[in-house]
Amino acid sequence: MNTRKNSGGATSTPVKRQGTKRTASSGPASERRDHLVKLAAELFARKGFQATTVREIAEEAGILSGSLYHHFDSKETIVDEVLTTFLDDLVGRYRAALEQEGEPRAILSEMVRIGFSTLEPHRAAITVMQNDWNYLRSLPGDRFDYLVKAEDEVERMWVEQIKLGQAVGQFRADVDPKLTYRMIRDTIWVAVRWFRPGGRLNTTGLAEHYITVLFDGLATGERSSHSA
Repeated sequence: MNTRKNSGGATSTPVKRQGTKRTASSGPASERRDHLVKLAAELFARKGFQATTVREIAEEAGILSGSLYHHFDSKETIVDEVLTTFLDDLVGRYRAALEQEGEPRAILSEMVRIGFSTLEPHRAAITVMQNDWNYLRSLPGDRFDYLVKAEDEVERMWVEQIKLGQAVGQFRADVDPKLTYRMIRDTIWVAVRWFRPGGRLNTTGLAEHYITVLFDGLATGERSSHSA
């Protein structure tokens, strides 16, 4: 996601949320709650988190505002649910890719595939991360500190993998690992703005095309020895 940086985290515990009212309930009540989160996420993505009111979420769900508070104590609690669901999924899959202990190029390719594969199921969350990152971070208290911790941890995972590739000679030694990661990150997450399901390429095809350009380049023949 282009957050102003990326999102994710690679700790062994899920992303921390504060102030949620989530319970271990299942069945109709849990399904209703999940439905409300999805409706709210779409509104946040469409209008922006700051501009969306609790009343609008309730109206979208066809309930009274007071009924919404039966499930959530605030609008912030809802967006926590949206963002941490995305981050937990993303980070868990990144962690699994790293645990494969394959060669750096193969692992980096898999991480690219993981990133692109989130564009459909987590489209709303990624959009919120892009559009409302600064606002959420500006709110008083430390409620959204997990966003920064998550992005820092994901950056570490990517950068370390790029450095490993350089160390074994798979990646060029004259590129900056952190800058390279951020260019990859932005390419993946900004795609949420223009990617449309049902188009010429699905997320799998999109990822494979990007991997080809990333590792094989665009120019043919020998690499030029001078800068353009």
